[in-house]
Amino acid sequence: MAASCPLPVTPDLPTLRAKLQGLLQFLRDALSISNAHTVDFYTESVWEELVDLPPETVLAALRKSASETEALPSETRPLVEAEWEAGENQKAVEFMNMKKSHEVQAMSELISSIADYYGIKQVIDLGSGKGYLSSFLSLKYGLKVYGIDSSNTNTHGAEERNRKLKKHWKLCHAQSRLDVNGLALKMAKERKVQNKVKNKADTEEVFNNSPTNQEKMPTSAILPDFSGSVISNIRNQMETLHSQPHQEENLCFENSFSLINLLPINAVEPTSSQQIPNRETSEANKERRKMTSKSSESNIYSPLTSFITADSELHDIIKDLEDCLMVGLHTCGDLAPNTLRIFTSNSEIKGVCSVGCCYHLLSEEFENQHKERTQEKWGFPMCHYLKEERWCCGRNARMSACLALERVAAGQGLPTESLFYRAVLQDIIKDCYGITKCDRHVGKIYSKCSSFLDYVRRSLKKLGLDESKLPEKIIMNYYEKYKPRMNELEAFNMLKVVLAPCIETLILLDRLCYLKEQEDIAWSALVKLFDPVKSPRCYAVIALKKQQ
Repeated sequence: MAASCPLPVTPDLPTLRAKLQGLLQFLRDALSISNAHTVDFYTESVWEELVDLPPETVLAALRKSASETEALPSETRPLVEAEWEAGENQKAVEFMNMKKSHEVQAMSELISSIADYYGIKQVIDLGSGKGYLSSFLSLKYGLKVYGIDSSNTNTHGAEERNRKLKKHWKLCHAQSRLDVNGLALKMAKERKVQNKVKNKADTEEVFNNSPTNQEKMPTSAILPDFSGSVISNIRNQMETLHSQPHQEENLCFENSFSLINLLPINAVEPTSSQQIPNRETSEANKERRKMTSKSSESNIYSPLTSFITADSELHDIIKDLEDCLMVGLHTCGDLAPNTLRIFTSNSEIKGVCSVGCCYHLLSEEFENQHKERTQEKWGFPMCHYLKEERWCCGRNARMSACLALERVAAGQGLPTESLFYRAVLQDIIKDCYGITKCDRHVGKIYSKCSSFLDYVRRSLKKLGLDESKLPEKIIMNYYEKYKPRMNELEAFNMLKVVLAPCIETLILLDRLCYLKEQEDIAWSALVKLFDPVKSPRCYAVIALKKQQ
């Protein structure tokens, strides 16, 4: 087991419940805004019903807040995309887009650290999808990974993708060895030149029988000064951190998180390989790397097809189940909470790292209380406190929790015009066709349209409505009627964006409180694992069981 620094203390259950209580008090007034649907903005007079301020006032306040934030010193972000040892990752990430590459590299490093801590080699990746995380864990860290997905298509695709990636990985390692050998030869030649220069200076000094008036040539004139490099600086920082361990629980990581806190304020920044000390000293890591090199032909990543529920029996799916970690990268809907339930109910699972997504697909226990309910385990809420409160967010609010505040703040604004088109279309449908609710969806038509008129024509056709009965003049009259009120829609959607982290916080705190309620959990926390601009669903729920 690798053990250097104790895990930091995280908020206890009473503290988290107090946070939840305050959050609920705020959301009781604000939740109606998050639950309002943009489609019904004009037909339901949403602005007049829910906001008691002019839209200009709201937009001015939000812009002022944004400008004040921009004036603050920018946070130092880890260089997740930076060079890794021997360049072994550079080719592998070509199989993924930038977002996925960022997520897989950061999360796999964390999972590897937890595996080191427990001396575990088996990982179960729930909702493994295309197998990017699973492949990376097996190829880079030598872990035995079972990737479980409900889709046969994903499973077969993951197998083929992993086969190609393994082949690519071998070529990458071969090239890396050539690069390393070439670098060593180059450095040897440069050292030889440096020695000649030094010897010449020494000789001249001896013949002159007096100290040279020139300064000695610095090493950096020939070789780059690696002492100030990113990796060296961070390793020095980590050594300082390790020399001042926290006096807390007797649980340690080789790469301890030092800044974990309650999300979303002051949460720990993304973990990257550059923040890790030299992990080659880890015996577990050495053994895994040996295993990887010796068993390059073996299939240490096994994609499996199975639909996972909270009651799934892992022994029926994985025949050689042993002490393992359970992970999930962007597990949709109920799969994220069910991952935590499976973790708490299986003694073999020693740790969990779960990043959820698609909150709108969560099942809510108290959402449709008038309907007959046969389901026993719900996606939300999980913890006792919210169950006692019989709290319900609502689908629209859960959908709005997926809005990306950091992306909007970074200049990647909302599609105001397309949202405006859709809201005006809804009023046309209501007035001209007498339809207030429609099961069909317009979809992504906006990007294909040249104008509002074109948008309405295409949309009506897709909805199965006779668009020939509406003259162009009537359609454009609706556009002219609502165009001066577009700022209302913009301001309202910005309010929803600002409230999005509150809804997400509620959902994630519910999961963390559930873990805090379990007796055999030694440590649990919410960790900001990814850059929120690259990956808006950036928070991981992490928990470790007590060691027997």
